[in-house]
Amino acid sequence: MSHTDIDEAEIEASRAPLMSHLIELRGRLLICVVAFALAFIGCFYFAADIQLILIHPFQAASAMHAAAGANGHHVSPFDLIAVTAGLKPVPAGGQGVVQLIATAPLEQLFTKMKIAGFGAVVVAFPVLAWQLYRFVAPGLYRNEKGAFLPFLIAAPLLFLMGAALVYFVMLPFVMWFSLGQQVTGDGVSVALLPKISEYLNLVTALLLAFGLCFQLPIVMTLLGMAGIISSKVMSEGRRYAIVAVVVVAAVVTPPDPISQLMLAIPLVLLYEISIWCVRLIELRRNKRDIAEGLAV
Repeated sequence: MSHTDIDEAEIEASRAPLMSHLIELRGRLLICVVAFALAFIGCFYFAADIQLILIHPFQAASAMHAAAGANGHHVSPFDLIAVTAGLKPVPAGGQGVVQLIATAPLEQLFTKMKIAGFGAVVVAFPVLAWQLYRFVAPGLYRNEKGAFLPFLIAAPLLFLMGAALVYFVMLPFVMWFSLGQQVTGDGVSVALLPKISEYLNLVTALLLAFGLCFQLPIVMTLLGMAGIISSKVMSEGRRYAIVAVVVVAAVVTPPDPISQLMLAIPLVLLYEISIWCVRLIELRRNKRDIAEGLAV
């Protein structure tokens, strides 16, 4: 057999598994597209209800601002959070209608489509993540599969924690602070009438920013498992990490110190948790190396 025949045989042998992987990838991508399309249709059908849910923090802040103006009381942060979460009724004098405007004929339609797209990603994420895992699982060892599955559970939970912080804490404070900047007097009235598209763009941007930033422990833990970073390096670089966290918080949040602190403080705590996660991985790795050395 000539070298040419050997080369062609090797190419054909490698082509078969490659084609099977491509066929499998096509099938899993098709499932992801179908899941996203169905989620998009469902979210678009309920887009108006989703809008009302996303506007609720603004409504709570507006009610508390009106109640504070009517009663002359100072707004407590805990009261604002409790009213937003529905744990406490709106104080007397705080009832009213929140006004948002649309300045273009199709603005509301495009806003609903954006909401549907955002909701579709959130709703279809379990399917997308599971298809990704099923595609890469055959190439993983058994211990790697066991290590990968917890991250599939932790990722959406951390995203929901970040989204909850935005919805119940950050948004009410941002809108309450914005309402406090209105000017009334001497024949002049400067009222806050945000565009529905701009408000919902702010909401979805903050939800994504906080949800992704809360993935910090997962990213750092994966880097630790890969041996790219160590707990010692993370501990020694703590001050630089804090500076980076402050910069990220300043970029992804509105330009007010309250919003920046609401993101920076949890990220610093998550960074400390990441150090402990990497440290636990290193301890387990050292124990395994010692056990393997004794076995040899």
